[in-house]
Amino acid sequence: MSIESIATLGIVGAGQMGGGIAQVAAQGGYRVLLADASVDLAEAGRQRIRKFLDRAVAKGRIPEEEAAAALERITPTADLSSFAEVDFVVEAVSENFELKASIFETIDGVAKPGAILASNTSSISITKLAARTSRPEDFIGMHFMNPVPVMKLVEVISGLRSSDETLRTTVALAESLGKTCVEAKDFAGFAVNRILMPMINEAFFALYEGIASAEGIDAAMKLGTNQPMGPLTLADFIGLDTCLAIMEVLHDGLGDAKYRPCPLLRQYVDAGLLGRKNGRGVYDYTEKG
Repeated sequence: MSIESIATLGIVGAGQMGGGIAQVAAQGGYRVLLADASVDLAEAGRQRIRKFLDRAVAKGRIPEEEAAAALERITPTADLSSFAEVDFVVEAVSENFELKASIFETIDGVAKPGAILASNTSSISITKLAARTSRPEDFIGMHFMNPVPVMKLVEVISGLRSSDETLRTTVALAESLGKTCVEAKDFAGFAVNRILMPMINEAFFALYEGIASAEGIDAAMKLGTNQPMGPLTLADFIGLDTCLAIMEVLHDGLGDAKYRPCPLLRQYVDAGLLGRKNGRGVYDYTEKG
């Protein structure tokens, strides 16, 4: 399939990542089917997109007509059989292999021949996911950065059997959305998280060992290395459960002890302190906190 053939995208997962991907696709002129476990969840994702677009209009970043047209292109659904009409699928659910594989098995059974299946996974093997479908040549990794409407990078990861045409089409699609692509090999964590997550994990070790306070670690990295936010603040923004899941993929996939998740990170997740998504992680994001 070529970029000229793509008119409709199917996005699975209407949360922060999936909603962001749906937004930029709709603003890019594509029709979007936004799927989640229920129509209510999918519609809630669409309403979050409406708020983001309204905010952009209020700040003068886009015309009101453009925002209205983009929202009109997004259709919420809970029925993956509707993906029979889509040309390109992007899955953006939780970082769990079996969940992702199950979704792709379902979509593989209904998607038209030649439709490309892409995963927004940040660490899981593209080759392994592709093997759960009948079209590994049409399967690829398309890792957007968060928040999607703001961040320019898309990591594109070919699996062992991904075709050159699938790679070219995916890069062209990302570029049509105003993104810059970096091609990465299909090894655990790819490029971004192979570097980023060990840094975050080491920040948790520094906190665990009492080297400095959380505020001190973040201030040291911001002021000492010119990062826009400290690693512990970034972990809260990403979600501590997601950080732990990626570290486990790195540790299992690469078999090196240096990727062992910090016990403190695991303890936060066990305690249900997941970061901004539920109001408390390393820092407290409730009104009181």
